[in-house]
Amino acid sequence: MLQKNLNKTTRYSLIAVLVLLLIAVRAFEHKIFYDPFLDYFKNDYLNLPFPQYDGFALLGSMLLRYLLNSVISIAIIYLFFSDASMLKLIFILYGVIGLVLLLSQFGLLYFSDHQSNFVLFYIRRLLIQPLFLLLFFPALYFQKIKEVS
Repeated sequence: MLQKNLNKTTRYSLIAVLVLLLIAVRAFEHKIFYDPFLDYFKNDYLNLPFPQYDGFALLGSMLLRYLLNSVISIAIIYLFFSDASMLKLIFILYGVIGLVLLLSQFGLLYFSDHQSNFVLFYIRRLLIQPLFLLLFFPALYFQKIKEVS
């Protein structure tokens, strides 16, 4: 398919562009996304109540950011490994994990007080940063090596 038409230089160049896009999402997070928790978690959040927030705007913003990071991460994985069956598994994993994390985050926001903000910090971190790329990439790489040998 697409991979057969792209040489190594082009593939690695596209991967570099996608990595730069991940960096841009992070660099411009204050301008692109609504997230009152960005500043909240930079302070002494363990002793502070949750900031005021608009639940729908926060949900939309978190969903958009997770989707952007996921699509870019999946594209990086596809360009590097070029395996369609692996891509299906990654789509499913990103979808299920994203749904569980979003439900967990909003469950904590609506049904708990600021005492659970440490857990909220890590759930939110998994949603807004492309950490799954860092987790899945080595696993897929070793799986690919195992298949070859």
